[in-house]
Amino acid sequence: MGKTQRPDAEEGHSRLGNTLSGLAVALGCVLFLGGFLWGAVLYKPFTVPTDSMDPTVKSGDRVLAERTDGADVHRGDVVVFQDAVWGDMPMVKRVVGVGGDKVACCDRDGRLTVDGDPVDEPYLRSQGRGGREPFSTTVPDGKLFLLGDNRKDSLDSRTHLEDAGRGAVPRSAVSARVDAVAWPMGEAGMLPEATGFADLPAGTSEPGPLPLVLLSVVVGAVLVLGGAAYGPLARRFTTSARRRSG
Repeated sequence: MGKTQRPDAEEGHSRLGNTLSGLAVALGCVLFLGGFLWGAVLYKPFTVPTDSMDPTVKSGDRVLAERTDGADVHRGDVVVFQDAVWGDMPMVKRVVGVGGDKVACCDRDGRLTVDGDPVDEPYLRSQGRGGREPFSTTVPDGKLFLLGDNRKDSLDSRTHLEDAGRGAVPRSAVSARVDAVAWPMGEAGMLPEATGFADLPAGTSEPGPLPLVLLSVVVGAVLVLGGAAYGPLARRFTTSARRRSG
């Protein structure tokens, strides 16, 4: 005959289980709510208004943009900005040149050049010259030269080359850097890195903390659900065990 567990042992195990499940729920709440608050402070949602950045982001896509100061922007960043010369609404473009850069189009392979160095941009909608009008400009200090990834259908710095700023916008016009597509779900994910700019002076931006924010939320949710489920599952298991032993 098998030994039956004493009531005081069962009660001890139950107290320990309840304590651990309570700790799991508490920790889960901290991670879950903390992740949401962390994300709300660092990121803001933004709806892309045009297809000028297709295929990286498309018109109507809901993106998560990290709030940032324009001084922290690097080449290759996809930024949200607003400049009166460009219009009265926020726009999304990619930074391809910073103050002092000579930006030109294009080399014999149709690639953009920065200070004479060709830049590989695999995220573009189409590769090669593709009828793009040649240009060459030097970006004024404290400003950014911005292009869309859909170079054939983007009103960007090239459109404003004759303006006083030679197509560039002040760094202060930038309010956020796009890290990921949040919606639609089928296209959700982090934006591809602009590694083609990595070897230029100052390199590219460090990845944002969005993966850590999401990890905190997911782990928190698992702990809350797991801890909350412990009590009912433990009682069901104990009741079944008693019925079998009886």
